Amino acid sequence: MSERESSVTRPRSDSKPLQWLFDPSLLALCGVSVLLVAVGGLVQVSFGSYQMSLTEVWQAVFNPAVLFDLRWLSKFILGDSVMRSITGFTGTLPELDTSTTVVWNIRLPRVLLAVFVGMNLAVSGAIFQAVTRNELASPFVLGISHGAGLVILLTLVVFTGLTAWLPIVAALGGAVAFTIVYAIAWKNGTSPVRLVLAGIIVATVFQSLQRSLFFFATDIGTAQTAMAWMTGSLTGVGWTQFRIALPWTILVMALSIISARQLNVLLLGQRTAKSLGMSVERVRFALSGVAVLAAAVSIAVAGVVSFVGLIVPHLVRTLVGNDHKKLIVGCLFTGPALMVVADVGARLGPSILIGAANQQLPVGVVTGLIGGPYFLYLMRKRQQLGDV
Repeated sequence: MSERESSVTRPRSDSKPLQWLFDPSLLALCGVSVLLVAVGGLVQVSFGSYQMSLTEVWQAVFNPAVLFDLRWLSKFILGDSVMRSITGFTGTLPELDTSTTVVWNIRLPRVLLAVFVGMNLAVSGAIFQAVTRNELASPFVLGISHGAGLVILLTLVVFTGLTAWLPIVAALGGAVAFTIVYAIAWKNGTSPVRLVLAGIIVATVFQSLQRSLFFFATDIGTAQTAMAWMTGSLTGVGWTQFRIALPWTILVMALSIISARQLNVLLLGQRTAKSLGMSVERVRFALSGVAVLAAAVSIAVAGVVSFVGLIVPHLVRTLVGNDHKKLIVGCLFTGPALMVVADVGARLGPSILIGAANQQLPVGVVTGLIGGPYFLYLMRKRQQLGDV
Protein backbone atom coordinates (compact mmCIF):
# COMPACT_ATOMS: atom_id res chain seq x y z
CA MET A 1 0.00 0.00 0.00
CA SER A 2 1.24 3.52 -0.81
CA GLU A 3 3.13 5.32 1.90
CA ARG A 4 1.98 8.80 0.89
CA GLU A 5 0.73 11.17 3.53
CA SER A 6 -2.72 10.28 4.81
CA SER A 7 -5.65 12.62 4.26
CA VAL A 8 -6.15 12.82 8.02
CA THR A 9 -3.62 14.33 10.40
CA ARG A 10 -1.52 11.65 12.05
CA PRO A 11 -1.73 11.29 15.81
CA ARG A 12 0.96 12.78 18.02
CA SER A 13 2.10 11.15 21.25
CA ASP A 14 1.40 13.03 24.46
CA SER A 15 4.01 13.61 27.14
CA LYS A 16 1.46 12.79 29.83
CA PRO A 17 -0.15 9.35 29.40
CA LEU A 18 -3.71 10.39 30.31
CA GLN A 19 -3.64 13.98 29.11
CA TRP A 20 -5.81 13.06 26.12
CA LEU A 21 -8.72 12.26 28.45
CA PHE A 22 -9.10 15.96 29.24
CA ASP A 23 -9.30 17.09 25.65
CA PRO A 24 -12.13 19.69 25.59
CA SER A 25 -13.55 18.39 22.30
CA LEU A 26 -13.66 14.82 23.61
CA LEU A 27 -15.25 15.87 26.89
CA ALA A 28 -17.86 17.95 25.08
CA LEU A 29 -18.64 15.13 22.66
CA CYS A 30 -19.04 12.60 25.47
CA GLY A 31 -21.18 15.01 27.49
CA VAL A 32 -23.54 15.73 24.60
CA SER A 33 -23.75 12.01 23.80
CA VAL A 34 -24.66 11.11 27.39
CA LEU A 35 -27.34 13.82 27.35
CA LEU A 36 -28.80 12.48 24.09
CA VAL A 37 -28.86 8.93 25.48
CA ALA A 38 -30.58 10.13 28.67
CA VAL A 39 -33.20 12.23 26.89
CA GLY A 40 -33.76 9.67 24.13
CA GLY A 41 -34.00 6.86 26.66
CA LEU A 42 -36.55 8.77 28.73
CA VAL A 43 -38.63 9.41 25.60
CA GLN A 44 -38.35 5.76 24.57
CA VAL A 45 -39.55 4.35 27.88
CA SER A 46 -42.43 6.85 27.99
CA PHE A 47 -44.30 5.38 25.03
CA GLY A 48 -46.17 2.12 24.74
CA SER A 49 -49.58 0.53 25.12
CA TYR A 50 -49.51 1.27 28.85
CA GLN A 51 -49.82 5.06 29.22
CA MET A 52 -47.65 6.87 31.78
CA SER A 53 -46.74 10.47 32.47
CA LEU A 54 -43.10 11.60 32.38
CA THR A 55 -43.13 11.87 36.15
CA GLU A 56 -44.33 8.27 36.50
CA VAL A 57 -41.70 7.10 34.03
CA TRP A 58 -38.92 8.93 35.87
CA GLN A 59 -40.05 7.50 39.21
CA ALA A 60 -40.20 3.99 37.72
CA VAL A 61 -36.69 4.19 36.24
CA PHE A 62 -35.21 5.38 39.54
CA ASN A 63 -37.43 3.33 41.83
CA PRO A 64 -35.37 2.56 45.00
CA ALA A 65 -37.14 -0.79 45.28
CA VAL A 66 -35.12 -1.87 42.23
CA LEU A 67 -32.00 0.28 42.32
CA PHE A 68 -31.16 -0.54 45.94
CA ASP A 69 -32.17 -4.18 45.88
CA LEU A 70 -29.36 -6.43 44.65
CA ARG A 71 -31.85 -9.22 44.07
CA TRP A 72 -33.89 -7.29 41.50
CA LEU A 73 -30.85 -5.82 39.76
CA SER A 74 -29.21 -9.23 39.57
CA LYS A 75 -32.37 -10.83 38.24
CA PHE A 76 -32.76 -8.26 35.46
CA ILE A 77 -29.10 -8.12 34.44
CA LEU A 78 -27.92 -11.69 35.08
CA GLY A 79 -31.11 -13.76 35.21
CA ASP A 80 -33.08 -15.39 37.98
CA SER A 81 -30.91 -18.49 38.45
CA VAL A 82 -27.67 -16.48 38.64
CA MET A 83 -29.32 -14.05 41.05
CA ARG A 84 -30.27 -16.86 43.40
CA SER A 85 -26.78 -18.35 43.18
CA ILE A 86 -25.16 -15.03 44.04
CA THR A 87 -27.51 -13.89 46.80
CA GLY A 88 -28.59 -17.27 48.15
CA PHE A 89 -32.19 -16.04 48.01
CA THR A 90 -34.78 -18.82 47.70
CA GLY A 91 -38.04 -17.01 48.34
CA THR A 92 -40.32 -14.84 46.22
CA LEU A 93 -39.25 -11.31 45.36
CA PRO A 94 -41.48 -8.46 46.57
CA GLU A 95 -43.96 -7.22 43.98
CA LEU A 96 -43.28 -4.06 42.00
CA ASP A 97 -45.91 -1.52 41.01
CA THR A 98 -47.26 -1.70 37.46
CA SER A 99 -45.29 1.28 36.12
CA THR A 100 -41.99 -0.08 37.41
CA THR A 101 -42.73 -3.54 36.06
CA VAL A 102 -43.54 -2.19 32.59
CA VAL A 103 -40.48 0.07 32.45
CA TRP A 104 -37.94 -2.39 33.83
CA ASN A 105 -39.26 -5.57 32.23
CA ILE A 106 -40.19 -4.30 28.78
CA ARG A 107 -38.96 -0.81 27.90
CA LEU A 108 -35.62 -0.25 29.60
CA PRO A 109 -33.85 -3.30 28.08
CA ARG A 110 -34.51 -1.88 24.61
CA VAL A 111 -32.69 1.35 25.50
CA LEU A 112 -29.76 -0.48 27.08
CA LEU A 113 -29.48 -2.79 24.09
CA ALA A 114 -29.45 0.22 21.73
CA VAL A 115 -26.49 1.50 23.76
CA PHE A 116 -24.64 -1.80 23.34
CA VAL A 117 -25.38 -2.04 19.61
CA GLY A 118 -24.21 1.54 19.05
CA MET A 119 -20.98 0.92 20.95
CA ASN A 120 -20.15 -2.24 19.07
CA LEU A 121 -20.93 -0.96 15.58
CA ALA A 122 -19.08 2.33 16.10
CA VAL A 123 -15.96 0.64 17.46
CA SER A 124 -16.08 -1.98 14.70
CA GLY A 125 -16.17 0.73 12.05
CA ALA A 126 -13.31 2.66 13.64
CA ILE A 127 -11.10 -0.44 13.78
CA PHE A 128 -11.88 -1.48 10.21
CA GLN A 129 -11.08 2.01 8.94
CA ALA A 130 -7.69 1.93 10.66
CA VAL A 131 -6.83 -1.66 9.69
CA THR A 132 -7.65 -1.09 6.02
CA ARG A 133 -6.58 2.59 6.01
CA ASN A 134 -9.88 3.17 4.27
CA GLU A 135 -12.35 5.77 5.47
CA LEU A 136 -15.17 3.99 3.65
CA ALA A 137 -14.70 0.76 5.61
CA SER A 138 -17.44 -0.40 7.95
CA PRO A 139 -19.06 -3.74 8.84
CA PHE A 140 -21.95 -2.96 6.47
CA VAL A 141 -19.93 -1.68 3.50
CA LEU A 142 -17.35 -4.49 3.72
CA GLY A 143 -20.02 -7.21 3.76
CA ILE A 144 -19.30 -8.38 7.31
CA SER A 145 -22.83 -7.55 8.43
CA HIS A 146 -24.31 -9.56 5.57
CA GLY A 147 -22.02 -12.54 6.25
CA ALA A 148 -22.98 -12.58 9.92
CA GLY A 149 -26.63 -12.03 9.05
CA LEU A 150 -26.62 -14.96 6.62
CA VAL A 151 -25.23 -17.35 9.23
CA ILE A 152 -27.73 -16.12 11.81
CA LEU A 153 -30.60 -16.72 9.39
CA LEU A 154 -29.27 -20.22 8.75
CA THR A 155 -29.26 -20.78 12.51
CA LEU A 156 -32.81 -19.50 12.91
CA VAL A 157 -34.23 -21.40 9.95
CA VAL A 158 -32.14 -24.59 9.75
CA PHE A 159 -29.82 -25.10 12.74
CA THR A 160 -32.18 -24.00 15.51
CA GLY A 161 -30.19 -25.85 18.17
CA LEU A 162 -27.37 -23.29 17.90
CA THR A 163 -29.56 -20.31 18.86
CA ALA A 164 -27.84 -19.93 22.25
CA TRP A 165 -24.51 -19.39 20.47
CA LEU A 166 -25.63 -16.58 18.16
CA PRO A 167 -22.74 -14.16 18.89
CA ILE A 168 -20.12 -16.81 18.16
CA VAL A 169 -22.00 -18.05 15.10
CA ALA A 170 -22.35 -14.47 13.83
CA ALA A 171 -18.65 -13.82 14.44
CA LEU A 172 -17.73 -16.85 12.33
CA GLY A 173 -20.00 -15.66 9.51
CA GLY A 174 -18.54 -12.15 9.65
CA ALA A 175 -14.99 -13.51 9.70
CA VAL A 176 -15.65 -15.64 6.62
CA ALA A 177 -17.15 -12.65 4.81
CA PHE A 178 -14.18 -10.41 5.66
CA THR A 179 -11.73 -13.10 4.53
CA ILE A 180 -13.52 -13.38 1.19
CA VAL A 181 -13.54 -9.59 0.76
CA TYR A 182 -9.82 -9.35 1.52
CA ALA A 183 -9.03 -12.21 -0.87
CA ILE A 184 -11.00 -10.61 -3.70
CA ALA A 185 -9.42 -7.20 -3.10
CA TRP A 186 -5.85 -8.56 -2.84
CA LYS A 187 -3.60 -7.87 -5.82
CA ASN A 188 -0.05 -7.34 -4.60
CA GLY A 189 -1.73 -5.53 -1.73
CA THR A 190 -5.11 -3.88 -1.35
CA SER A 191 -6.49 -0.44 -2.10
CA PRO A 192 -9.45 1.45 -0.59
CA VAL A 193 -11.42 1.28 -3.84
CA ARG A 194 -10.86 -2.46 -4.32
CA LEU A 195 -11.87 -3.21 -0.72
CA VAL A 196 -15.12 -1.26 -1.08
CA LEU A 197 -15.94 -2.87 -4.42
CA ALA A 198 -15.16 -6.34 -3.04
CA GLY A 199 -17.35 -5.59 -0.03
CA ILE A 200 -20.24 -4.57 -2.28
CA ILE A 201 -19.85 -7.78 -4.29
CA VAL A 202 -19.81 -10.02 -1.21
CA ALA A 203 -22.67 -8.12 0.42
CA THR A 204 -24.81 -8.47 -2.72
CA VAL A 205 -24.19 -12.23 -2.97
CA PHE A 206 -24.83 -12.83 0.73
CA GLN A 207 -27.96 -10.69 0.67
CA SER A 208 -29.32 -12.78 -2.22
CA LEU A 209 -28.61 -15.94 -0.22
CA GLN A 210 -30.40 -14.43 2.77
CA ARG A 211 -33.52 -13.83 0.71
CA SER A 212 -33.42 -17.35 -0.68
CA LEU A 213 -33.69 -18.73 2.86
CA PHE A 214 -37.25 -17.42 3.08
CA PHE A 215 -38.31 -20.26 0.79
CA PHE A 216 -37.24 -22.69 3.54
CA ALA A 217 -39.03 -20.85 6.35
CA THR A 218 -42.32 -22.77 6.52
CA ASP A 219 -43.44 -21.02 9.71
CA ILE A 220 -44.69 -17.45 9.26
CA GLY A 221 -43.29 -16.46 12.66
CA THR A 222 -39.83 -17.61 11.62
CA ALA A 223 -40.14 -15.66 8.37
CA GLN A 224 -41.09 -12.49 10.26
CA THR A 225 -38.16 -12.98 12.63
CA ALA A 226 -35.83 -13.43 9.67
CA MET A 227 -37.14 -10.25 8.07
CA ALA A 228 -36.44 -8.37 11.31
CA TRP A 229 -32.85 -9.64 11.23
CA MET A 230 -32.38 -8.45 7.65
CA THR A 231 -33.60 -4.91 8.34
CA GLY A 232 -32.24 -4.48 11.87
CA SER A 233 -34.78 -4.04 14.64
CA LEU A 234 -34.91 -3.56 18.40
CA THR A 235 -38.65 -4.24 18.61
CA GLY A 236 -39.47 -6.90 21.17
CA VAL A 237 -35.96 -7.26 22.61
CA GLY A 238 -35.59 -7.86 26.33
CA TRP A 239 -33.21 -8.86 29.08
CA THR A 240 -32.41 -12.15 27.33
CA GLN A 241 -30.78 -10.29 24.43
CA PHE A 242 -29.13 -7.93 26.91
CA ARG A 243 -27.48 -10.86 28.69
CA ILE A 244 -26.26 -12.25 25.38
CA ALA A 245 -24.61 -8.95 24.46
CA LEU A 246 -23.26 -7.93 27.88
CA PRO A 247 -20.09 -10.07 28.25
CA TRP A 248 -19.07 -9.69 24.61
CA THR A 249 -19.57 -5.92 24.69
CA ILE A 250 -17.38 -5.61 27.79
CA LEU A 251 -14.71 -7.70 26.04
CA VAL A 252 -14.87 -5.57 22.88
CA MET A 253 -14.66 -2.33 24.89
CA ALA A 254 -11.57 -3.55 26.77
CA LEU A 255 -9.79 -4.88 23.67
CA SER A 256 -10.52 -1.79 21.58
CA ILE A 257 -9.18 0.60 24.23
CA ILE A 258 -6.07 -1.54 24.75
CA SER A 259 -5.51 -1.65 20.97
CA ALA A 260 -5.57 2.12 20.43
CA ARG A 261 -1.78 2.40 20.21
CA GLN A 262 -1.56 -0.37 17.59
CA LEU A 263 -4.27 1.34 15.55
CA ASN A 264 -2.30 4.59 15.63
CA VAL A 265 0.84 2.82 14.42
CA LEU A 266 -1.03 1.16 11.55
CA LEU A 267 -2.02 4.58 10.23
CA LEU A 268 1.66 5.43 9.78
CA GLY A 269 1.87 2.89 6.96
CA GLN A 270 3.10 -0.67 6.70
CA ARG A 271 6.78 0.22 6.19
CA THR A 272 6.89 2.56 9.18
CA ALA A 273 4.96 0.11 11.36
CA LYS A 274 7.45 -2.66 10.53
CA SER A 275 10.38 -0.36 11.31
CA LEU A 276 8.84 0.18 14.74
CA GLY A 277 8.87 -3.57 15.36
CA MET A 278 5.23 -4.35 14.65
CA SER A 279 4.21 -7.63 13.06
CA VAL A 280 1.75 -5.88 10.76
CA GLU A 281 -0.16 -8.86 9.38
CA ARG A 282 -0.62 -10.45 12.81
CA VAL A 283 -1.82 -7.17 14.31
CA ARG A 284 -4.20 -6.59 11.40
CA PHE A 285 -5.58 -10.10 11.79
CA ALA A 286 -6.07 -9.72 15.55
CA LEU A 287 -7.67 -6.28 15.29
CA SER A 288 -9.92 -7.44 12.46
CA GLY A 289 -11.06 -10.23 14.78
CA VAL A 290 -12.05 -7.67 17.41
CA ALA A 291 -13.95 -5.64 14.80
CA VAL A 292 -15.73 -8.71 13.46
CA LEU A 293 -16.71 -9.78 17.00
CA ALA A 294 -18.04 -6.27 17.74
CA ALA A 295 -20.19 -6.30 14.61
CA ALA A 296 -21.34 -9.86 15.28
CA VAL A 297 -22.55 -9.03 18.79
CA SER A 298 -24.78 -6.24 17.49
CA ILE A 299 -26.10 -8.36 14.63
CA ALA A 300 -26.83 -11.26 16.96
CA VAL A 301 -29.21 -9.17 19.06
CA ALA A 302 -30.48 -6.49 16.65
CA GLY A 303 -29.96 -7.77 13.12
CA VAL A 304 -28.21 -5.94 10.29
CA VAL A 305 -28.15 -2.23 11.26
CA SER A 306 -26.56 -0.23 8.47
CA PHE A 307 -24.21 2.76 8.37
CA VAL A 308 -23.61 3.27 12.13
CA GLY A 309 -20.08 1.90 11.75
CA LEU A 310 -19.45 4.35 8.91
CA ILE A 311 -21.03 7.53 10.27
CA VAL A 312 -19.86 7.54 13.88
CA PRO A 313 -16.07 7.16 13.36
CA HIS A 314 -16.17 9.94 10.74
CA LEU A 315 -18.07 12.26 13.03
CA VAL A 316 -15.81 11.57 16.00
CA ARG A 317 -12.65 11.88 13.90
CA THR A 318 -13.79 15.27 12.65
CA LEU A 319 -14.27 16.53 16.19
CA VAL A 320 -11.41 14.97 18.18
CA GLY A 321 -8.79 14.08 15.56
CA ASN A 322 -7.25 10.81 14.49
CA ASP A 323 -5.64 9.67 17.76
CA HIS A 324 -7.37 6.36 18.40
CA LYS A 325 -7.18 6.73 22.17
CA LYS A 326 -9.65 9.60 21.81
CA LEU A 327 -11.37 8.17 18.75
CA ILE A 328 -12.30 4.86 20.40
CA VAL A 329 -13.61 6.56 23.55
CA GLY A 330 -15.57 9.02 21.42
CA CYS A 331 -17.10 6.14 19.46
CA LEU A 332 -18.10 4.36 22.68
CA PHE A 333 -20.19 7.42 23.60
CA THR A 334 -21.38 8.67 20.21
CA GLY A 335 -22.45 5.28 18.85
CA PRO A 336 -25.03 4.77 21.64
CA ALA A 337 -26.33 8.32 21.15
CA LEU A 338 -26.97 7.73 17.45
CA MET A 339 -28.62 4.35 18.06
CA VAL A 340 -30.90 5.56 20.86
CA VAL A 341 -31.99 8.62 18.86
CA ALA A 342 -32.53 6.47 15.74
CA ASP A 343 -34.58 3.98 17.74
CA VAL A 344 -36.75 6.80 19.08
CA GLY A 345 -37.29 7.86 15.47
CA ALA A 346 -38.12 4.27 14.52
CA ARG A 347 -40.70 4.07 17.29
CA LEU A 348 -42.34 7.48 16.91
CA GLY A 349 -41.81 8.12 13.19
CA PRO A 350 -44.94 6.31 11.90
CA SER A 351 -47.23 7.98 14.46
CA ILE A 352 -45.82 11.44 13.73
CA LEU A 353 -45.72 11.14 9.93
CA ILE A 354 -48.83 9.11 9.11
CA GLY A 355 -50.68 8.85 12.42
CA ALA A 356 -50.04 5.11 12.80
CA ALA A 357 -49.69 5.03 16.57
CA ASN A 358 -49.27 1.27 16.88
CA GLN A 359 -46.71 0.86 14.09
CA GLN A 360 -42.90 0.95 14.34
CA LEU A 361 -40.13 1.13 11.77
CA PRO A 362 -37.08 -1.14 12.00
CA VAL A 363 -34.20 0.90 13.39
CA GLY A 364 -32.06 -0.24 10.45
CA VAL A 365 -34.37 1.71 8.13
CA VAL A 366 -33.78 4.91 10.11
CA THR A 367 -29.99 4.50 10.23
CA GLY A 368 -30.07 3.80 6.48
CA LEU A 369 -32.02 7.00 5.87
CA ILE A 370 -29.37 8.87 7.86
CA GLY A 371 -26.37 7.03 6.47
CA GLY A 372 -27.26 7.14 2.78
CA PRO A 373 -27.19 10.96 2.50
CA TYR A 374 -24.08 11.07 4.69
CA PHE A 375 -22.31 8.62 2.39
CA LEU A 376 -23.26 10.86 -0.57
CA TYR A 377 -21.96 13.88 1.36
CA LEU A 378 -18.59 12.17 1.81
CA MET A 379 -18.39 11.37 -1.88
CA ARG A 380 -19.13 14.97 -2.85
CA LYS A 381 -16.88 16.56 -0.23
CA ARG A 382 -13.69 14.51 -0.53
CA GLN A 383 -11.56 14.93 -3.62
CA GLN A 384 -9.58 11.82 -2.71
CA LEU A 385 -12.09 9.49 -1.13
CA GLY A 386 -11.02 6.29 0.54
CA ASP A 387 -7.54 6.58 2.04
CA VAL A 388 -7.13 7.31 5.74
